[in-house]
Formats: sequence, C-alpha cells, structure tokens
Amino acid sequence: MSLTAPAVGHDELATLKLLALDGGLEGDRKISCADLAERLDASNQTASRRLQRLESAGLLERDTVSDGQWVTITDEGERELRAAYEEYRRIFETAPRVELEGTVTSGMGEGRHYISLSGYQRQFAERLGYEPFPGTLNVELRDDSVRRRRAVEAIEPVPIDGWEDEERTYGPAVCHPAAIETAGGEFVDGIHTIAPERTHHDDDQLEVIAPRKLRDVLELDDGDHVIVHVGEH
Repeated sequence: MSLTAPAVGHDELATLKLLALDGGLEGDRKISCADLAERLDASNQTASRRLQRLESAGLLERDTVSDGQWVTITDEGERELRAAYEEYRRIFETAPRVELEGTVTSGMGEGRHYISLSGYQRQFAERLGYEPFPGTLNVELRDDSVRRRRAVEAIEPVPIDGWEDEERTYGPAVCHPAAIETAGGEFVDGIHTIAPERTHHDDDQLEVIAPRKLRDVLELDDGDHVIVHVGEH
C-alpha cells in the first residue's frame, strides 16, 4: 500500500525515516513509544498511532514485548523511502537552469570583432566545442529576468581566459551553456551566453554566441521575443 493512502501520510513517512536512520532497514530494532514520541516531539499516543498505521499499510512489522516493541521496515517500506529519496535527489541533483526572457536588439558591433580574435577562437573551439559565428545575438532582458539573472551564478561556467598579443591585453570572459526559444516555439540548443569581465553593458543586456548566425537560423528581427534557457540541456 502506498503512503498516499488516507491512513498514511507525511507524518508516518517521517516516522519511517527516523526508524530507518536507527537501523530499521538492517533488521529488528527495539524501540519504546516514549522514546519515539520524544524524538518526534509528539505524545505517546501519537507515536503509537503512527506505528499502527505503518504496520497496517504493510510498511512496518512489529512485535510487542513487555518493555517495548521490535520493529522491522518491510520491503514495501523500503520502496516508499527510496521513492521519497528519488524525489529529493531530483530536486537537489538536477543541474540548475534559469529562464531569461527579453527582446532581440541590435548591439554596437563590438561582438563581431572580439569573437573573431584568434586568442578567443582557440578557446571557444577547445572548451565550447565550436567556433562561434563572428558576432553575438543581443537580448534586452525584461525587468523580472534582470532580477533573475543572478541565479545564473549557481550554474557551472565555462571560463575563457584572458590573453595578450603584441599590441594589447584582452580580458577573460565567462560562458554558460544555453538554448534559445522563439515566440513561435522554435528551439536551438548547443549555444552559450557570454559575459566579458569588463563590459559596458548593463545587467539588462544578454549576449549569446552560437555556431551559426541565430538571427538567420531563427529568422529573428529586432523586437522579437525570445527565451534564453541558461544551463545544461
């Protein structure tokens, strides 16, 4: 029987978890209702009622003796705990993603120059797996996405190191894996956001690089709405 049954709920699952932490999955464990109640911050009657419900649901086996009771978590009880574990694992182990919405806008043309420089191109090929189209797609973010942008810091970046030639020094940049979606539902992944360490752009300006010219691939014009999904896909 599942924990979704009316007689068994989250309180019983918490009790089952506590018993498992005490070794209930390894074999019989002796407990008293008074000790269990104290650890659950509940009354003796509540602790006893939870054990009864777990037993009735087939998640626990009990053998009452004069000075307590022996309990064992059943195979069905272990399955319920594993199901709960998988749900938490999906929450905390799934790679974080951030959705940023905005409109396509024309940049100032600097992206084409810097993306084409050999010191960057070599690193793009090695670390991103492609040489970007010379230029960036510029997206002006909505106000709510500007606020949400800080969450991108939780996503593992792809660093692009600074370098220098005979004329000048070029600063480092940070890339994040991304995908882009249009208002019509067209979707392109395998692209990256890029943020130079030194930039005149405000937080509402997002730059995207890709192997091909995204304006042509997605038939984008200034003012078109897009969603940039930042994170592994």
